[in-house]
Amino acid sequence: MACQNNKTANNAPAASTTNTAATAAASFKIAYVDLDSLEARFEYFKEKRAELEKKQQSMDNTLQAKARSLQNEFEDLQRRAQTLTQEQGENAQRSILAKKQQLEQEAAQMRATYSEQEAKFNDELQTRLDNFLEAYNKDKRFAYIFSYRKGVSNILWKDSNYDITADVIKGMNEQSATPAK
Repeated sequence: MACQNNKTANNAPAASTTNTAATAAASFKIAYVDLDSLEARFEYFKEKRAELEKKQQSMDNTLQAKARSLQNEFEDLQRRAQTLTQEQGENAQRSILAKKQQLEQEAAQMRATYSEQEAKFNDELQTRLDNFLEAYNKDKRFAYIFSYRKGVSNILWKDSNYDITADVIKGMNEQSATPAK
């Protein structure tokens, strides 16, 4: 009889834990944010992305102009090759080669700077999204909020009832439009 009482006493907490787990599972909700939609309709993102694209275009234009100039200088050297002494030709070739190497270094530096700016932009956006979602979910109605992107997501299926993208876009646009205090 003592053993049976002991069994019942040991099983009671397990039943309680099961009830708690069942209650938690019943209230366990997840939501997701469609990143493609967020990027398409979050004004701050669109503005900053346009600025980055403008910088990229400017960088590309600068490098292309310098490459064309170097190509023109090389073609001019080829045209004048018959009239130059061997020493003049070698000096001109060394000069063009040095300019080409300098252009390659400049291009690498510009790409590195652009990559840093892009990484900083992505970090800032992630921080903004994290901060917004933390405030948005202050009432703890969701246990997890996932990101979703068509074709690249680990989420294989989604129920649109749990799509909070419109709320997030609206809230983040309002937050960005409000001047910082």
